[in-house]
Amino acid sequence: MMRALYTAATGMIAQQSNVDNISNNLSNVNTVGYKQEKMEFKSLLYQTIQTRTTSANGEEKPISAQVGLGTRVASNTSIYTQGSLMASENATDFAISGAGFFAVRGADGKTYYTRAGDFVWSVNAGGTLTLCTNEGYPVLDSNNQPINLPAGISAEKVIVSENGKMGYTNAAGTYVDMNQTIGLFQFNNPSGLEKTGTNLLAVTPASGNAMNESTTANLTKSKVLQKYLEGSNVQVADEMVNLIIAQRAYQLNSKAITTSDEMLEQANNLKR
Repeated sequence: MMRALYTAATGMIAQQSNVDNISNNLSNVNTVGYKQEKMEFKSLLYQTIQTRTTSANGEEKPISAQVGLGTRVASNTSIYTQGSLMASENATDFAISGAGFFAVRGADGKTYYTRAGDFVWSVNAGGTLTLCTNEGYPVLDSNNQPINLPAGISAEKVIVSENGKMGYTNAAGTYVDMNQTIGLFQFNNPSGLEKTGTNLLAVTPASGNAMNESTTANLTKSKVLQKYLEGSNVQVADEMVNLIIAQRAYQLNSKAITTSDEMLEQANNLKR
């Protein structure tokens, strides 16, 4: 009986984490560049009640008797499928079509990566404009340098092609190449990236090093779409179904605890 109490308790804890994860997915359904997270579980230790060689008459048994001791969260995997592309009127909104990530320089000087392309132009210390995230972190080009707009050029004149090359139209209406390309980077295992908040991801040994699309061979190049944003890939209907399943699993585990408690009470009352 006591084994059932603790086993069911692990199930309740695991399903509570599952509900927390589903809630996070639903709360970010409108977050630009957000990727759905899937909770995965693993079984705990098994207790061997009877080995394969134990029987009443000493004969060898082909199958042992083992009882599981519950479950726990194994991982929370981000699903990096393409989100829907949403048209925008903002010239500093960019969406990635493909497996790439934008690179930004954080406040600590380290490089972080994101799929959220809702950028802005910010005035830097030199008085010119730098392409930044909403938090003010500079967006990096293919050479890991901030993207600065030449002095006297209006941000509304900036044009970005699908391969990320940046340019602008001057007063005469002539296109001028800025000799800068928005940096796009890929990873062997993007699910291994560490989430740091504010849509930023950090490199880990599990993700592997960032691969620059402009210098790494044999990579399928991503496309940069100006005046578009990549929406969340969360499917609300799927998350609602997952929420119902998690709720029912939590309910069943709580019922197992109640049943075990009642059986213990009956066993204790046998002496009366």
